[in-house]
Amino acid sequence: MSRHLDGTGTGHSVLGFLDLLEQGLDQITDTPAWSLNAEETTAAITRLSTGLARLAEVETRLIGQVEALDLPGVMGARSTAAWLARTTRMTRGEAGRRTKLAETLSAHDQTRQAVARGDVLAEQATAITDAVDDLDDDLQSDKDLAEKHLIGQAAHFDAHELRRLGEKLCEVLDPETAEAREAQRLAEQEERARKKAEVRFRHGGDGTIRGNFVLPELQAEMFRKALQALAAPKHVRATEGAGAYDYEKPTPHKLGLAFVEYIERYPTDQLPQQGGLAATVVITAEAETFTDGAERAGHTETGTGVSPGQLIRLACEAKVFPAVLDTGGHVLDLGRSHRFHTAAQRLALLIEQQHCQHPMCDIPGRSATSTTPPPGPPAARRTPATPSCCVPSTTTKPTPPARPTRSGRRPTSTRPRSTAASPSRRRARRRRASTERCGRAGAPGAPPRRRS
Repeated sequence: MSRHLDGTGTGHSVLGFLDLLEQGLDQITDTPAWSLNAEETTAAITRLSTGLARLAEVETRLIGQVEALDLPGVMGARSTAAWLARTTRMTRGEAGRRTKLAETLSAHDQTRQAVARGDVLAEQATAITDAVDDLDDDLQSDKDLAEKHLIGQAAHFDAHELRRLGEKLCEVLDPETAEAREAQRLAEQEERARKKAEVRFRHGGDGTIRGNFVLPELQAEMFRKALQALAAPKHVRATEGAGAYDYEKPTPHKLGLAFVEYIERYPTDQLPQQGGLAATVVITAEAETFTDGAERAGHTETGTGVSPGQLIRLACEAKVFPAVLDTGGHVLDLGRSHRFHTAAQRLALLIEQQHCQHPMCDIPGRSATSTTPPPGPPAARRTPATPSCCVPSTTTKPTPPARPTRSGRRPTSTRPRSTAASPSRRRARRRRASTERCGRAGAPGAPPRRRS
């Protein structure tokens, strides 16, 4: 390796460049940027981005020299990334990414030269080399052409779009078999994604559960669409009222609330059974929390606490089972979750109670609604155990009872009858009288009718 002095007193050009770089940075440490206009600021940002890419290529060569000198072994580090992290105080994740980039560029000379010129950024170089390495075995001979094609596209597209273009390299190298290759590639990719799918939970210690997940790309897109629909302003206003949507709320928080709603609204009848029951979270709470507004928390079967407000909100749509427990927590009696009467019960009520049970109403039973009796023992109620009442009768003011309502007969009207006969009744009376006269006239032995 040639060594020369460059006027800075160092023996290697890389060290001389670093001396010059440090001196230049020292000169602009306190220089403000407010005096730059729009064009100068844009040019400075672009040149700096290019310079950082070129510096990244220099770093990859130095990391290669670290491996050649076996500096990790001298220090006792387990890997080059561990040595780099310990020496430069960077995180192990960042040290691993830079070490991997150095290994990749050492095997792809075209990309390394493009990065050294500043034509390709470091993240773009990773996308290009990954796409070239993923080519089918019968297309490996054309990898130089594929690499050159993606380097040219790096001037117009970022790293994410370069990955998409890398998936379509077969259309450039072998257009005739491109569709078949893509179908096979997608099938293999989906199979790998299913094998990597996972969900992890961990307690946050503050009433939250933190976690991460790995999903196949298609299912993740479906999940994102569902959360975006639940977090949309139109849906939030429709469910929570006008003005409920907060435009200043961060998008991750909006999607988090949408995820909560998605879990609560997912139909349980679509889930498989577990232990003979549907996937159910059982919350035990005192009955006074729902009837008397007592401030008593509930608990799930795993011990998670639930506030009274959350209990009442969930009870509006969940199933509620009345249960009687002894002092030891053993179930003595368990009721049913049906809040309304079944079809068979409604039919039995229609047979037994043919009309509305309100004292002043005679609407047929088919138009009445089965109501739930108030709390208390049956002996304390004067109405039937399950009365049938129409909607107007349940919303009007109470009237004094006239007589018992437990009857299958139609109630008679209590209105006073009018003594004056109606015109229809007078006409019917005249027709009956005329018929009787005609009958008497035609009967044998009857006196002849006089003619006036």
